[in-house]
Amino acid sequence: MAQPAESTFPQRPTGATARVPRPARPVRPGPPAGPRVTVSVAADSRAWGDWIADRLERHGLRAPLHHWDPPAAMELRSALAGLTLSGGRILLVFSAGYFQPGVRTGREWDTALADVNAAHPGRFAAVSVTDPGNLPAGAAALGPAQLTEAGAHHAERLLLRRLGLPDTPAPGTGGPRFPLDAPAVWGGVPRRNPRFTGRAALLAHIHRRLERSVRGAAVCTLLGMAGVGKTQLAAEYVHRFATEYDVVWWVNAGTGDRARRKMAALAPELGLRTGPGERLGAVVDALRRGEPYRRWLLVLDGADDPAAVADLLPSGSGHVLITSRNRSWDTHNTLLLPVPVLGRPESVAFVRRRAPRLTAADADRLAAALEDLPLLLDQTAGWLNDSDMSVDRYLRLLEGGIADARTVVADDFPMTFAAAWTALLDRIAETAPDAAEVLRLCAVLAPGTVPVGLLARIRGDFTPVTGDHRRLQEALRLLARYSVVEATESADGTEVACVHLHRMVRLLVREGIPAPERERYARAVRGALAAADPGRPDEPAHWPAYAGLLPHLLPAGALDADPAETAAPVLNCLRYAYLTGAQDTGLALARRADLTWERLLPEDHPYRLDLLHAHTNLLRATGQYAACEALDRPALERLLSGRSAPDAEILRAAAGLAADLRGLARYQEALELSRYVLDGSRETFGDREARTLAAQNNLAVSLRLLGSHDQAVELDRETLRARGEILGTGHPWTLCSELHHATGLRLTGRTDLALEIQERNARAHHRLLGADHPQTLRAAHNLALCRRGAGQGERARQGMQALLERSVRLLGRRDPLTLMIASGAGCLERESGDPEHALAMAERTYRAYRDLLGPAHPYTVGSDANHALALLATGDRAAALGTLSRALPAMEIAVGPGHPWTLALAHDTRSTEADLPPYQLREFEPLTI
Repeated sequence: MAQPAESTFPQRPTGATARVPRPARPVRPGPPAGPRVTVSVAADSRAWGDWIADRLERHGLRAPLHHWDPPAAMELRSALAGLTLSGGRILLVFSAGYFQPGVRTGREWDTALADVNAAHPGRFAAVSVTDPGNLPAGAAALGPAQLTEAGAHHAERLLLRRLGLPDTPAPGTGGPRFPLDAPAVWGGVPRRNPRFTGRAALLAHIHRRLERSVRGAAVCTLLGMAGVGKTQLAAEYVHRFATEYDVVWWVNAGTGDRARRKMAALAPELGLRTGPGERLGAVVDALRRGEPYRRWLLVLDGADDPAAVADLLPSGSGHVLITSRNRSWDTHNTLLLPVPVLGRPESVAFVRRRAPRLTAADADRLAAALEDLPLLLDQTAGWLNDSDMSVDRYLRLLEGGIADARTVVADDFPMTFAAAWTALLDRIAETAPDAAEVLRLCAVLAPGTVPVGLLARIRGDFTPVTGDHRRLQEALRLLARYSVVEATESADGTEVACVHLHRMVRLLVREGIPAPERERYARAVRGALAAADPGRPDEPAHWPAYAGLLPHLLPAGALDADPAETAAPVLNCLRYAYLTGAQDTGLALARRADLTWERLLPEDHPYRLDLLHAHTNLLRATGQYAACEALDRPALERLLSGRSAPDAEILRAAAGLAADLRGLARYQEALELSRYVLDGSRETFGDREARTLAAQNNLAVSLRLLGSHDQAVELDRETLRARGEILGTGHPWTLCSELHHATGLRLTGRTDLALEIQERNARAHHRLLGADHPQTLRAAHNLALCRRGAGQGERARQGMQALLERSVRLLGRRDPLTLMIASGAGCLERESGDPEHALAMAERTYRAYRDLLGPAHPYTVGSDANHALALLATGDRAAALGTLSRALPAMEIAVGPGHPWTLALAHDTRSTEADLPPYQLREFEPLTI
């Protein structure tokens, strides 16, 4: 394994006193009762914090440690000012990590330090333990003393002078070692990575587990895939905690022979006088006995073959740290500590330290594409920083494969990503052909999670492995053992249920498959996808299966194959995406399918018609009604021109066009077409068939939008009863009808009954579909409005606000459902909350509707009227009247003078002119389309 450059502990000043063996960290007496100095220190200079606090306490001061790590979202000035709350003076220990590079800018620090120093004169002081070039310009105001220029005595004098204390060093020995004094024995340790970022909690966890282990069992194995940063983590641990050890010895354990030679080389460093053939045994025995040093740290780096080096593990009072990709270390009395990829905030900070020219948003997108793998982040960001290529262009380049990725190799990560993985993959191919075959199949699927049940359906040439449960499980466990994949066990822990393959590892494996062979793998995977399709996307019980299929369709080439082979899973996954609110994912697949099938199939092919229906459903769900009409109208006209009577395809196309017209606020046209579809469905399918009941439901929607609420209520009641009898009371479409029925009851003034039904309906939605399903959100929206009508205003307001936050998170601010919820939330806020907040909400909702539907749409006009009521609630009656006078004629044009929306707007205008109480006003409510 290639190693970073070795560290010879160069920080140690020339002429420093050699250290003698020391006991374990001494226990300090209780803190003195003198003046207080809070020592604020970052994790990368923990040893400095311990040493400084000890020195100050020896001079009679109280010196509690403060671990500096404010959240990125916290204002820097507030974080610094918060240090003053504890009383006394504050000593800032400036290290490279203290300034949170990649998170905070030098300008932020300049401003914050100047502000807190001015606001709290004399309270802040500083020392520096980093290169002066790392200090922001504003640090000069605190006059930091540079503690790294000489030995311990001089550093102590500088520290005391900076605090205005007599500069005579405290007498006595013991206490934490001066951080620049090397351990008595120090060998093979990589130099410290100046760009090491994050991992503070994991490093603290490693230290805690080693310290708390019983004698002879302090062995931790850092386990993870190649490139995840195991070596860097181990090196940072060594440097961060070096003052606690008298011996630190780093062994490259890539091969057993090399590891033995390096271990034997420790003998003379320990003062052991033995022959060359006896050195290894003497070293292990000396470490076990703790002679001449009790506090030692041994690092076995790259120990991927436990059998070759396990006999080198000494027991005793010291610690052993192992880095490996092999889970088999768990059988050698070691504690396995998985090393995950970086957290996203850490990744962003890491990238920005490596490539300062990138914005936080660019760094976030790069980190997402590389799935936060440190090796790739370092080398990719390094290349980008030296080039003028944009992140967008780089990510497009990366889509071409790992061979197209541009990277630069640095001393901190001296091996390219491809080189780090190739040797392991070659070894697996040679020694474990089953595992190699399964890995290639995974690489043909999408990156991320691969269900084992899907792999087990693959047949053809792969049946001997994938069709044999035992062989498949053994292959997966071997891949997991070497950290090629992450395995998730079944609930009972008896087998692997799914595996996760990193995006870039997948690209590397996929590109290693020769092109002719790749199609063989892809064809087998497509067959498994088709076999795994339950065939019933309308059933919630099958949605988890479709969630597992959908990501793999495009990577497996489902759209490039014969549609007869793959059309069913493609269309069913599109239906699933529509029913579950995954519009963006569904639209991406629908657009790709449309482009491909247009070349392969005639316009009137059933697959093309099914795809059109799925595509427009998804477009409509995102409010793109004009685009839907542009697709649906010509399709319906072509069908009508070629057929003498309505059939299933004509009725489906007409129903889609009616929905488009409702979205475009052409309600009378939609009503006529809805009646045509219902009449045709009754004649074609019968009165109690599911498609007829869907047409009946849609007619009620059209009636409600025209203000014919009584007719809509009766029709919804009939549909609800029939769906309950045919589909069952717990079916999603039955629950949808119940929701519509409760809405109609509320709109016709039967609030108590509506509330009773809607409370039951909301619970059923939550239980069947989950809290995040769009239909569940609609049920919760109507429940809040029912509660408001029943006089539970504050409860309704709180519920609607929480619902709005959830909808924004799930669907985005511009989604039609989110806007419907936002409209209700703004009205409830106006009535029961903060009028100024309500005004801001009303303005946002109006602008969003205007951008989505245009200025003349009744939903835009109605939102403008709601904005007027919010203005009125803040006391701006003149502005409210101006807005109402603009909205009223616009609503008359949009829906006619006799529509309930127009009548309500006219009422509000008259009431505002007469300065009537606000409770008599009637706000606009957008309805489900």
